[in-house]
Amino acid sequence: MREKRSFFERLTGAIRVPDDMEEEAEVTIGVNGGKSMGSLSEEGIEAEPGDGELMIDVYQTPTDIVIKTMVPGVRPEDLDITITRDMVTVKGKREIERTISQENYFHKELYWGSFSRTILLPQEVEIEEAEAVEKHGLLIVRLPKLDKHRQSKLRVRNNG
Repeated sequence: MREKRSFFERLTGAIRVPDDMEEEAEVTIGVNGGKSMGSLSEEGIEAEPGDGELMIDVYQTPTDIVIKTMVPGVRPEDLDITITRDMVTVKGKREIERTISQENYFHKELYWGSFSRTILLPQEVEIEEAEAVEKHGLLIVRLPKLDKHRQSKLRVRNNG
């Protein structure tokens, strides 16, 4: 008999992988224009072991790479966003505010605890010009693309 799919599985289209097949399963996520790019670790989008996974959208505009994710219940000061020229890591923790005994739950699907996500970027970005905004639980990280064709004049000083 087939097991009933959870709300999350129906919502996201996720499937359950039996425990004995878990190590063999390869997960693909379309980030580069919807193209599937390989296994999760090769893809460049990873969650740290023991952390909840953060669902994300990553897209580009002519000038920026944009990352969007939902972080409801997390205060902006509880988010830790680390940026390098080619990678972004978003970490945080969603604290449960009140304690309810397990026997009083009818259904429990919300994730409480720490979460993280590391995204390898398809192009280098300007770290100093990056910005992150959170509004109503939606986190938007805007990363200006590094313009490799930008030039500037270097003035030579006379030291003698």
